[in-house]
Amino acid sequence: MRFAISIPQFYADGEFDPAAFRSYLRRAEELGFHSGWTQEQILGTMPVLGPIETMTYAAACTERLRLGCAVFVTPLHNPVHLAKSIATLDQLSRGRVEVGIGAGGRGRPFGAFGHDGEGLVARFTEGLTVMRELWTRPEVTLDGRFWQLAGASIEPRPFQKPGPPVWFGGSHPNALRRAVRLGDGFFGAGSTTTEKFAEQVRVVRAEGRADFPIAKRIYIAVDDDGDRARKQIADGLAAIYRKRGLENVAVAGTPAECVRGVQEVVDAGAELILFTTVADQAKQMERLAAEVMPQVS
Repeated sequence: MRFAISIPQFYADGEFDPAAFRSYLRRAEELGFHSGWTQEQILGTMPVLGPIETMTYAAACTERLRLGCAVFVTPLHNPVHLAKSIATLDQLSRGRVEVGIGAGGRGRPFGAFGHDGEGLVARFTEGLTVMRELWTRPEVTLDGRFWQLAGASIEPRPFQKPGPPVWFGGSHPNALRRAVRLGDGFFGAGSTTTEKFAEQVRVVRAEGRADFPIAKRIYIAVDDDGDRARKQIADGLAAIYRKRGLENVAVAGTPAECVRGVQEVVDAGAELILFTTVADQAKQMERLAAEVMPQVS
């Protein structure tokens, strides 16, 4: 089993504490977490720092911790710019970048990003092709539906060869099959229940790639008072998703209850668990490392 932790991103104007951020990341590394992950929300009223910038700061604070985003909604990006930013970060971190990508839904403000959302899946897959070609080839010529490149190159290309691992998000069976066909791993969403995640794993495994890695984000709160933990997670998810009633996607309660909940996700097929806490992040990370992770196999 490998365990990951979310990198703090939710800060209102002027609230970011550089010293606390550095301390958190260095402690995550000391505790043996495999990786630290960001998430992406470009537009919205929830105050959240950008993933690339946050990962870059985290890279400067650490030496071994791998750094990822779950996920970039790539149809909202120009793939040339995104490929360059990721390649740069992979060089700065000496090859510690993990890349999560997803097509997102159709209810996005596409006009703010220069297109109307037409051909969303085709745009998503072509964008990935553009990024991977730029990461692996000294010159790229591509006459695509959405992007055209003639003898294009980015230097330096990623430190990792042939490029950073690419994890796919998604929930529809077609998206899961696409993940196996085109990706390096599947990342289950934090908003997905354990039962739904188990169904997704069955679809992924049916595609026949036994060595295909599977991860799952778990929103989690651990407290000696189980009811207090459940209230914390309910309030945290309501703030993130702007609606109530999402507690069933999370794991919350006493240490023993959290161990059971996390073990159920592992038994459903997760090989990498990304813990995402919603309050008291440094304290929660310590409790997860001391009281939950050693009991999960």
